[in-house]
Amino acid sequence: MSRYARQMQLPAVGATGQQRLAAASVLVVGAGGLAAPALPLLAGAGVGRITVLDPDTVALSNLHRQTLFSEADVGAPKAAIAAARMRALNSEITVTALQDAFSPDMAPALIADHDIVLDCADSYAASYLASDLCLAAGVPLISASVLGHGGYVGGFCGCAPSLRAVFPDAPDSGASCATAGVMGPVVAQIGAMQAQMSLQVLLGAEPSPLGTLVQVNTTGWHHARMDFHDAPEPTRAFAFVTPGSGDLIVELRPEAEAPTPVHPSARRTLPDAPDPRRLVLACATGLRAWRTAEEFSKTWPGEIALAAATTTHVTKDTSS
Repeated sequence: MSRYARQMQLPAVGATGQQRLAAASVLVVGAGGLAAPALPLLAGAGVGRITVLDPDTVALSNLHRQTLFSEADVGAPKAAIAAARMRALNSEITVTALQDAFSPDMAPALIADHDIVLDCADSYAASYLASDLCLAAGVPLISASVLGHGGYVGGFCGCAPSLRAVFPDAPDSGASCATAGVMGPVVAQIGAMQAQMSLQVLLGAEPSPLGTLVQVNTTGWHHARMDFHDAPEPTRAFAFVTPGSGDLIVELRPEAEAPTPVHPSARRTLPDAPDPRRLVLACATGLRAWRTAEEFSKTWPGEIALAAATTTHVTKDTSS
């Protein structure tokens, strides 16, 4: 009996749907808590090609929610370990591990090479970067965010509005799982919903999850669904970029916080006169830069972009 027999019994899948999954490619940005359920479910369903991107190594504090990993994996690259688990689960698929941050330099080509993107990163800068690039490329994005006892998952881009159309302003807080805490089961719940949405998009299911946001709150056991098909794209957005020598770069972190600025030519004070160069505001996560950009853009006549401190080295593991 085929390993996919139970899902092929579904009218929405069948032999034709299973062939579509086998021919599909999925990029998963982040190999942490959200990816822990999403990756095995995608691999188990028979998605033919999966790319896992994550720059980090496994830490003991990850294990309560990042259940792809064991104590023996502490210190090992998350992407490589996650990819190995997927290959062990399904030898019929191809899994590629990229041990790198999701940066503006490498992301466009990576997105263009996949049918759908799962945003499983604990970084709103990565989420907005993925949304901007997916919108431009016409690639569906399944993005999720979890904190504390709740979160959301939504289907963006492709034929739907972007993440910016739903959340156009800078986040109120820069809190993350590392700084504010999170419950493991709610992460697993939302990560599994990401996998389900992705499979439905790949199968061409109707109604499509694109243009839909689902919010989950396990404190009071509330679930809410929002349709955002008609949400307008913002008229002005601050893109996340990799700063270059032709930019006017301002490192917003003080020297005590960041002795080495995001770029060698960066200054640490805001300009007091107009400049024809693109103004790039940089900080650790991008949040400080975004809030500064919102205020500074009221008087600055030129283009303003954002930069979040990231690494750029790529290590590939493409065995299947």
